[in-house]
Amino acid sequence: MTIATRARLDVVRLSAHIGAEVRDIDLRESLDPHIVRAIRQTWLDHAVILFRDQDLSQQDLLRVTGYFGEIGNLGRPAEFYPKGYARLLPNIMMISNIRENGETIGALPDGEMMFHHDMLHAAVPHDATLLYALEIPTHGGNTLFASGYAAYETLDPAVRTKLEGRKAFHHYNYGSTQRGDNRGVAAHGESRHPIFRTHDETGRKAVYVNRLMTVGIVDVAQDESEPLLNALFDHSEKPEFVYEHVWRKGDLLVWDNRCSMHARTDFPADQRRLMLRTTVKGSRSPY
Repeated sequence: MTIATRARLDVVRLSAHIGAEVRDIDLRESLDPHIVRAIRQTWLDHAVILFRDQDLSQQDLLRVTGYFGEIGNLGRPAEFYPKGYARLLPNIMMISNIRENGETIGALPDGEMMFHHDMLHAAVPHDATLLYALEIPTHGGNTLFASGYAAYETLDPAVRTKLEGRKAFHHYNYGSTQRGDNRGVAAHGESRHPIFRTHDETGRKAVYVNRLMTVGIVDVAQDESEPLLNALFDHSEKPEFVYEHVWRKGDLLVWDNRCSMHARTDFPADQRRLMLRTTVKGSRSPY
């Protein structure tokens, strides 16, 4: 294998507030540590980074995940693994709507998803997520990324003061979200985290709640917390804070869950979509 040793990366912004493409890197290669550090810094600077035209094995994907930290586990009980996971190396998740004998082979198969932070419902959420595209539909299934930094920095000062130092309550039910029934009642995650999170590496503050998982503000009555949270969700999802990624086969995206949230648009149910996902463990509690 060749070794990439260039001292400088070719980086192109994807939007005003979030996202950058790192060009001319073949992630199958063994990368010089200086390049790995530069890639990681680009990720910290832009929250989301894109590598186009990759041809990665599962081993490659796991190795690249390790550039960003310790590889995370799948974050759900084993009984909730779709059958396609048997074809994967440990700690790789399959996102797919492909069905065999009437059953989906992967997780999160169909339709759109609201904005969320991966693993926000855990006591120590994962720092990063990587998603690699193997098959994509002709249209739809785009991923939207919203900058928590931009949302915090442009928030009405009165709202920011009211919510500063407070925590929110988050809930996620594996079964109902995945399968549309109540089989997941016993398999859920709940957490309490600051509404505004200070990033442990950049020191910047970001809005750290989302429409999918955040259900209340700790020690605030529901009739008061609900309108506050809805206003915060609306503000955080403003188009000017969002980058919408239109997938191509061979794309690899890496995003920082500490300062960004993401969503998915709908796509044709009769077209195949197949992605591989890995995560990076959180190094500390958001407190």
